[in-house]
Amino acid sequence: MKRIHILYSGRVHGVGFRYTAVDLAAKHKILGWVKNTADGKVEVVAEGEEKVLDQFFAELEGILSLYILEKSAYSEPASQEFTSFSIKY
Repeated sequence: MKRIHILYSGRVHGVGFRYTAVDLAAKHKILGWVKNTADGKVEVVAEGEEKVLDQFFAELEGILSLYILEKSAYSEPASQEFTSFSIKY
């Protein structure tokens, strides 16, 4: 298990980013959450097998590539605290 934490910036609010992430997470069986931040970014914390996480983020970033200007990504130890993937408010 691996955990990836990413902050996306650009025009990422109001374009269905969070809902796309939830749909793709269900498809790829990824656990974690996604949320809009107060400073206009989207934050994603996802856990799963490394290969599956790579596929999830590649597909997410491909679909939303027109809206993403920058991303800051880092790995963390998997906490295995999640039972689903959800939108955090």
